[in-house]
Amino acid sequence: MSDGIGIANLPNQRHKITSQRGAHFTIMVVGQSGLGKTTLINTLFATEICSPRNYRQRFSKQLDKSTEVEILKADLEERGFNIKLTVIDTPGFGDYVNNRDSWAPIVDFIDDQHESYMRQEQQPHRTEKQDLRIHACLYFIKPTGTTLKPLDVEIMKRLGTRVNLIPVIAKADTMTPEDLNNFKFIVRETIAAQNISIYSPPVDVEDEAAAEHARAMQAVIPFSIIGSTQDVTTADGRVVKGREYLWGVAEVENEDHCDFKKLRSLLIRTYMLDLTTSTEEKHYEAYRLAQMETRKFGEPKVKKLDNPKFREEEELLRKRFTEQVKLEESRFRQWEQHLIAERDRLNKDLEQAHSSIKALEAELDQVASYHRQGGTVGRR
Repeated sequence: MSDGIGIANLPNQRHKITSQRGAHFTIMVVGQSGLGKTTLINTLFATEICSPRNYRQRFSKQLDKSTEVEILKADLEERGFNIKLTVIDTPGFGDYVNNRDSWAPIVDFIDDQHESYMRQEQQPHRTEKQDLRIHACLYFIKPTGTTLKPLDVEIMKRLGTRVNLIPVIAKADTMTPEDLNNFKFIVRETIAAQNISIYSPPVDVEDEAAAEHARAMQAVIPFSIIGSTQDVTTADGRVVKGREYLWGVAEVENEDHCDFKKLRSLLIRTYMLDLTTSTEEKHYEAYRLAQMETRKFGEPKVKKLDNPKFREEEELLRKRFTEQVKLEESRFRQWEQHLIAERDRLNKDLEQAHSSIKALEAELDQVASYHRQGGTVGRR
């Protein structure tokens, strides 16, 4: 029996090439400080990729009030396969009373990576392209137990159209199972009502096991997570990653406690290829199409002058200018009122002087008339 012409060996060739080249994966974490973003990344990849932060100093730059973008890179190896991991952190987001436009640096960074890759594709030599397009974005939701904040809704709407958005509920060990399930339901209802686009694992109808796994993933979104790199001992003597409390241990990899294993499966073990593919075929292509419809080939992107930080400074200057103008107007009105009062006083004095002069003239006329009458009598 013939072995065929060899077409069936193509997957093996592809596997060999991919194993030799390795892969790259870029993940972004967005959320307020103190929700465990750094800890989760270190827990996911079982190594210290992000150094712990000193949150006592997170409000030391209150004057800036801007969201930063930090890029961390690491080379990971497992069973001879190498992956270049890039973690994009966003310190400063949501940490202030006024968080207006705090999402702008994040959205601009995502768009800039699509723009950079598109510009590199238009160059004659494309052998060494730098690719920082975001393959997955974890948005950390504060475990309030009530509902999503307007800031959460606003940025998730913007992120969902640009990246594979994966919402996660941080610090799930701070809520009871009942409260956590209710909060998940509220978050899902809000996401649906606000038409927020989030990443959903594809369902393979030809593979029932894979389809069931994908449906199980979709059912637990948003993922509830517990992050910890510490080894703790459970009551039955097991050493696990988790957090120790007076009532017991919250285990990171216990599916009765949180969805960490499901999230890790989605990001790394099962759907990493789909995340990278959907970034290329869906989000990048949508950006490229939108730009090519409005720009000529090779034409640079029009830079936005509407920088939130500059706009805030402009509004502050405008406010100061308005206050200064009002102050000068007030001083002018006071000066004008003073001049009017002085004019009225002088007019009154002038009228009094005129009245005095008229009185003196009348008295003088009387004296003159008296003398004329007296002189006439004397001559007779």
